[in-house]
Amino acid sequence: MLVNLRRGWPRLYLNIMATVVIGGHSRNLGKTSVVAGLISALPEYQWTAVKITQFGHGVCSVNGESCDCSTDEHTQAISEEKSRAGDSDTSRFLVAGAARSLWVRTKQGWLAEAMPDIRSRLGDATNIIIESNSVLKFLRPDLYIPVLDFNTADFKDSAREFLDRADAVILHNAKNADAVPAWKNVSLRLLQSKRVFPITPPEYVTTELADFVRDSVLHNVTE
Repeated sequence: MLVNLRRGWPRLYLNIMATVVIGGHSRNLGKTSVVAGLISALPEYQWTAVKITQFGHGVCSVNGESCDCSTDEHTQAISEEKSRAGDSDTSRFLVAGAARSLWVRTKQGWLAEAMPDIRSRLGDATNIIIESNSVLKFLRPDLYIPVLDFNTADFKDSAREFLDRADAVILHNAKNADAVPAWKNVSLRLLQSKRVFPITPPEYVTTELADFVRDSVLHNVTE
């Protein structure tokens, strides 16, 4: 096992086969920016990055566009990003330094059917970072960190279901300790024992967050 324990040591590639999942309770919270930021901050992990998108009715999993395919058609698609133009989320992962970048698309509720193919594609990955909540139904990562925003009322069922499994949370604009979230039916008790990393965009990954991920992954895979 090759280990670079602290920033500033000679950089060695970390062949430890860790899995990190970044989730969030709604859209447009910066999940992709967090994944890209961690890839950039921790290049020694040689990340394989995965973005999972579940489309609703009338949207095709093959290309993410409107489609009238039936429920059992076009249920899933996986493509490997090659472009480094930075014009898509998966391209941003490569620009940040990922070794590989995959985009998984499924119809809503069909992620289970895609998991065998996902596992096959990730078989030779060194370390994996996934943007998703729902994938937690099918794997237990070394680290799960959701992105939260008190000002965004929408709270996905998948984020609510797995909030208690979070190892830490990333919280937008957390300077006001008395802030009350706009969420409904989500207990703040689930956050009381969690490490909280405040962020203020455009900075999504702080030094403290990068160190936490580095140290937590090393601890989890070596204990």
